[in-house]
Amino acid sequence: MHNFAIITLSVFITLFNNIAAQCFKENYAFSVGEKIEYEAYYNWGFIWLNAGFVEFDVKAGSYLNQPVYHLDIYGASHENYDWIFKVRDRYQSYLNKETLLPVWAHRVNYEGGFEVDNEYIFNNYTNQVYSATQTSDRPFKRDTLNIPPCTYDMISMVYYCRNLDFENMTIGEKIPLRAILDNELFELYIRYLGKETIETREKEKYRCIKFSALLIEGSIFEGGEDLYIWVTDDKNRVPILVEAKILIGSVKAYIKSMSGLRNPIEAKIE
Repeated sequence: MHNFAIITLSVFITLFNNIAAQCFKENYAFSVGEKIEYEAYYNWGFIWLNAGFVEFDVKAGSYLNQPVYHLDIYGASHENYDWIFKVRDRYQSYLNKETLLPVWAHRVNYEGGFEVDNEYIFNNYTNQVYSATQTSDRPFKRDTLNIPPCTYDMISMVYYCRNLDFENMTIGEKIPLRAILDNELFELYIRYLGKETIETREKEKYRCIKFSALLIEGSIFEGGEDLYIWVTDDKNRVPILVEAKILIGSVKAYIKSMSGLRNPIEAKIE
């Protein structure tokens, strides 16, 4: 009986590992040491203001004595423009290096006076998330949520999407995604929109893959399919330009610098 229990447990662990592994095939897009910086431009009517920045870092980390990808993202409005709409956002996520599934995530936001503090611990073997959440309009709450396989936090979902294979997709095709935000589970998608050449503010040109994403309504975004992203048409899938409608107008994030990439930038047009 004892041996049967051990064998049964081993089978279930193997099964859950296989299920987790099916969420993606291979991480070819990023690695530890990657750093990407953006400048954010807010639009008021005909005026564009360089009013903020975002930094994406991929670091080496450890969680429960296992190596993980530590995704560390920080975005803020420039202090000179805080009077318009002050933003101080920090997102962190630990990813299992084999499956790219999140095991821990933390979000701390200040957006125009609205504050959010969300922490999640993912158990991808039992398909559960243990959460501790609080916002300006919701009191502190601890909870346990049942989730489907392949559920992401918002940041791990971004890095998962960088590994998608767009080559055999048709224009308009949707790719379904699942994400947890503010202690709720959302069924989302991105839509493949084809390929375009994008010029940065530094006049550099890149061959890009374009897609749109379904936004969740919040303190900045209205919700709906109003986010457009152009990523390099090479193995790195680095976002070069991001456009979105927000509650106070619209915003564009142009790439400022990138370093520590996993692969050569083959999408750049010399």
